[in-house]
Amino acid sequence: MARVDVVIFHQPPRDDDAPLVRVLAEARHRLVQHQVELFERAGAGRVRIVPGRVPGSSGVGDAAMAADARVAGATDARVAVTDSFGGHLAQLVGEQRLRRLVVFGSGAVPLLSLSDARRLVAAAGSPGRVALTNNRYSSDICAMSDASPLLDLPALPSDNPLPRWLEERAGFAVSELPARDRLAFDLDTPQDVALLALVRGTPRAVRSVAAEADLTVPRLGELRALARDPRRELLIFGRSGSATLRWLERNVRCRVRFLAEERGLRASSPLAIGDMPPSEPSGRPVHTRPPRATLGRLLADHGPGALASIVAELADGAIIDSRVLMADRFGSDEDAWPAPVDRFASDLLRPDDVTDPWLRDLTASAASASIPILLGAHTLVGPGVSIVLGSP
Repeated sequence: MARVDVVIFHQPPRDDDAPLVRVLAEARHRLVQHQVELFERAGAGRVRIVPGRVPGSSGVGDAAMAADARVAGATDARVAVTDSFGGHLAQLVGEQRLRRLVVFGSGAVPLLSLSDARRLVAAAGSPGRVALTNNRYSSDICAMSDASPLLDLPALPSDNPLPRWLEERAGFAVSELPARDRLAFDLDTPQDVALLALVRGTPRAVRSVAAEADLTVPRLGELRALARDPRRELLIFGRSGSATLRWLERNVRCRVRFLAEERGLRASSPLAIGDMPPSEPSGRPVHTRPPRATLGRLLADHGPGALASIVAELADGAIIDSRVLMADRFGSDEDAWPAPVDRFASDLLRPDDVTDPWLRDLTASAASASIPILLGAHTLVGPGVSIVLGSP
């Protein structure tokens, strides 16, 4: 089999990082070391750690700040950092002459197994144009048997739509790894590190970060008790999907109010979709509808401090994707959202550590609520639901 290169975009921890940012960076750093060993055992020819994060992955840091990071195995360390994932990857492929490739960002697929890694390496070493990913519509890791089409990759905002572009624009046959739910987990916030600490099979290196930083999931016991009570109701809100709903139907005794909204918030890029008209028949440009959420519309009318009272009218507790609320409030561009360190503190229900007024009021409302309300990112309302409610 031809040599396969594995590229991991990674920004190491920095001494001047805020404490919660450093916790997440340290967890990713230790995970990367684990994943390098995993792919070496799986038969990859070279595993390269490339400076910078995958743009759009979490908003942590700036790729340009990692210019002094090591590029493992690279002969030319002058890896240019661009403003988009697509531009970054295209330039890397051209400069390093990569041909058979597995690519992902640090923090992605922490529960990847050796058999998963072997499947990815085998796919990258296959003849023809084939790709293998954890999720064809919202990818976190992707293997490609021919990286040369990536030289024409447009400025995709993140890695999520890459398989769709490969299939619709570059003629690849795209397939998915098994165990999609397990591989949907990633490290986008310190709360994810706390969640992973509850999962059997989490790499010891990641679990140790949670212990060292004393990270725990807020209101965990209350939410688990709610899930066992058939007289009560739980609200799940945000970028959740049918797999999570099926799990809830089979594993909790409480009633469930399920509001799945803004799925594809990151992954839906017109640049990845084939045969998309540039304009309507009238000649007017086609514009993507801005993010909107029912709960967000209620908060717009009543203010973020009303979160607890609004939720209490709907359920006895909630697991809420706060990024959908931020997109509703601030728009889809994450650069306009509250800073990552504010989001991280909010996920841990620490309102005193949140500087943005809107997010501070939202967090304070959840933290002081008489019913358990947990805020977080897409992992929380996806694979995190089963972990929170007691069945990882």
